[in-house]
Amino acid sequence: MTPLFAEGHWLDDLLFRAAQTAQPGSFFSMSFNLHALIALVCVAVACGAAGPLVVGGRMAFFSDALAHSAFAGVSIGFVLFSILLPGQGEDAFWGFVTPVMVGFGMMVGFAIAWVRERTGLSSDTVIGVFFASAVGLASAMRKIINDRKLFSMEDFLFGDPLLVGGPELVLLAILAVCTVVLMGWLYNPLMLGGFSTSLALSRRLPHRVASYVFIVLLAVIVNLCVKTVGILLINALLVVPAAAAVNLTRDLRRMFWLTMLLTLVSCLLGLLLSWELGVRTDSRVRVGVPGAVVLVAAGLFVLSAVVRLWRQRTQPAPGGVGTV
Repeated sequence: MTPLFAEGHWLDDLLFRAAQTAQPGSFFSMSFNLHALIALVCVAVACGAAGPLVVGGRMAFFSDALAHSAFAGVSIGFVLFSILLPGQGEDAFWGFVTPVMVGFGMMVGFAIAWVRERTGLSSDTVIGVFFASAVGLASAMRKIINDRKLFSMEDFLFGDPLLVGGPELVLLAILAVCTVVLMGWLYNPLMLGGFSTSLALSRRLPHRVASYVFIVLLAVIVNLCVKTVGILLINALLVVPAAAAVNLTRDLRRMFWLTMLLTLVSCLLGLLLSWELGVRTDSRVRVGVPGAVVLVAAGLFVLSAVVRLWRQRTQPAPGGVGTV
């Protein structure tokens, strides 16, 4: 996967000029750092907004299945692209493949929900079947993909925000805004429905419709963010910060905003950690940005677990006497 900065996109030009105004050699003097910063902020907003519903609705395995279905989606898109648009470049490839990935992710999500509703199988069993099928399809097409050089499979699996270009930044920004707007409608029906479906129905909340809309949204989030964070790591951003927020609060409103904050902190600290290690070691130690982001998120989760244990030991007992 090569950078898309040289295509003359207005945002690429704007960020390049902004980088020239910064102190030479600093973090902000590199336009690719600015690209990565904006990309990670957008990804943090989208994943941070959806994360509480993923954790609260026990959909961690579901979102992981959608992430791995992106592998099958890009494989299908690759085959179709090779047939319909042979000889085209990388820009045309991603413009063609991205809608295919999103559409295939939606189909997988709807299929999982449909089979789960109409069979007696448990959710994890149904998701496991589709998970294995998507990975198997992608594995069957792996040799075909290796015969071309339109993109790097390693970057697709692990992601690299330093290679995100202007057109993708615009898509991620739109995704972040749409996710926050939709969360304003989806959050209460899905949270209440996850606690008690009958209670949600008694209050006339559109739990079923909201569930399918959230499946669509989750498929879009996963497939548009996968080039930034990678197939293998996108689920971590959807789950780990939200799990840390659960350790720190039981208030649903606070959990939403705390998840957003923890996801944003994880992304920014991971990017800065990767940059600082490279600068201070003269590039001898180079840490992948997505990996650093997930490690920071995992560290915040451990810290939140420690805080939760400390609170449990120091909070007043039911009889009013504190523990020591």
